[in-house]
Amino acid sequence: MKILYFGGQKSGKSLLAEQKALELSIGKPHYIATYDNSYGDIEMQERIDTHQDQRESNFITIEESKDIDSIIKDNHTYLIDCVSMWLLNHIETDEQTLIKQLKNISQKDANVVFVLNDVNGGIIPFEKETRRFVDLTGIIGQYIASICDEVYEVKLGIGVKIK
Repeated sequence: MKILYFGGQKSGKSLLAEQKALELSIGKPHYIATYDNSYGDIEMQERIDTHQDQRESNFITIEESKDIDSIIKDNHTYLIDCVSMWLLNHIETDEQTLIKQLKNISQKDANVVFVLNDVNGGIIPFEKETRRFVDLTGIIGQYIASICDEVYEVKLGIGVKIK
């Protein structure tokens, strides 16, 4: 089963995605952490620490910032948190290369829960790299939604099933 949780920043999507991954898994699910923590960003490290505390020892954590399709094996459950950070790590990569990774994931006989930030509700950004990120998030988000069995929009900690 493939499931997408998307929503704004601090909407509660990660917590709901974690609960779903635990529900789907026999044994401990795998948590694929995609953030490249080489920037020395203290605020982001605090967010990472919060997520680690939240999931406690319920997951097997795998840190992979780029090649997420190489991690996923059949007959396991995975939580990819988050696709937005994965996209940021691939900001210079063409859409077709990213879609190929996601297509590979869709063909695996595994449960995969995706988490994606919804950044497409505002105006078109002026800055080129930010505009690229917003566009890429929309393009890849549409593709992920198309390969998922279920899609949930999350606001204020409430997930609303839209597919």
